[in-house]
Amino acid sequence: MKQNISRHEFSQFPNFSQVECIDEDIHTYSQHLSALHDDFKTRFEDMLTMNIPLWIINPFDEMEVANVVLQEELLELSTNEELKVKFRKGYQTFWLQAEIPKTYPGLWEIARKFLISFPSSYLVERSFSAVTNLLTKKGANLTSQSGGFCGYCSQK
Repeated sequence: MKQNISRHEFSQFPNFSQVECIDEDIHTYSQHLSALHDDFKTRFEDMLTMNIPLWIINPFDEMEVANVVLQEELLELSTNEELKVKFRKGYQTFWLQAEIPKTYPGLWEIARKFLISFPSSYLVERSFSAVTNLLTKKGANLTSQSGGFCGYCSQK
């Protein structure tokens, strides 16, 4: 995006194409994008450096696993035709099926750790949204019950 903006190509930012941007503005936007990129690299460094085993992303490709028990489970899983059909919905959905932890506990124990690490910020944001909604509804409720007046100071 930074390179595109520098070349005055605004395909990622359609509103820019409707406005005349001077070089100084373009330079400022580029700096902001660089700062954002650096912030993301720092914030998500643990995820960017995470080494996800290929068998988690596609358990049906032939590959070697060092652990003999895992190798046996992976071989059994990769030959299961019913599971191949379910894999088409994506690897996250595939690993979260109820039968996977029961049938392939060794593979599940490793795959589970990788699947849990990604939605964690989503859950935090969802919790904050729930609290904000509660506070907003409570404030609206106080306003409506008091006839439009603040319950503490008798002002609208």
